[in-house]
Amino acid sequence: MTDRPTAVRPDRRAELANGLARVRTRIADACAAAGRDRAEVTMIAVTKTYPAGDVVALAGLGVTDVGENRDQEAAPKAAEVAAAGVTARWHFIGQLQRNKARSVVRYADVVHSVDSVRLARALDAAAATGRDRALEALVQVSIDGDPARGGALPDSADPDRGLEPVAEAIAASAGLRLSGLMAVAPLGWEPERAFARLAEVAQGFRERHPEATVLSAGMSGDLEQAIAYGATHVRVGSALLGMRPTLR
Repeated sequence: MTDRPTAVRPDRRAELANGLARVRTRIADACAAAGRDRAEVTMIAVTKTYPAGDVVALAGLGVTDVGENRDQEAAPKAAEVAAAGVTARWHFIGQLQRNKARSVVRYADVVHSVDSVRLARALDAAAATGRDRALEALVQVSIDGDPARGGALPDSADPDRGLEPVAEAIAASAGLRLSGLMAVAPLGWEPERAFARLAEVAQGFRERHPEATVLSAGMSGDLEQAIAYGATHVRVGSALLGMRPTLR
């Protein structure tokens, strides 16, 4: 008799529990250092390359916010987790091509990486037929303003890639709900510099969009700095789940 696809070995469950305890301590300590309430920060378990069984095990440990980067992995994984009777809150956090919008809206609860008006419109159109409730959307911000990288440009009036045009496209759509901002610290930037810049952008953004309170920033290596600068969601992979399996 073979194991169920979502079955997890006891030693793996123990590894996940230990990783979770360490990350929770880091988040609590970072909140205390920043004078913030621990309840203000949500940890998203980034499970790319890890099996559905890890998602099920994490849910048993109280972690139901799950992040994925690639639709071709996330869609079947979400289906497998649901088939195991587990309800997770799926966050799509990777770069998203418009032709994947129809698939992503069927399982994702939040998309963190909306960085163009065209993508916002594709998600809105897909949501109209692919789901029965609004899809939460975050505008991904380009901290360094490099148009070659992903992210909307905060100081640009570009009609497709400017931060405000993207935000307005989301806010005006029927199928999306503007929830906040997401960013990744650029390569070569110190985390403090990156998240200080993001905090400046977020302050102005919230003045214009007071309902958009989510700030998704920080990963395994820099979650403390992100929390110090106001992150409400941190995206944690290796610190929680261990070193990633090799991508094939």
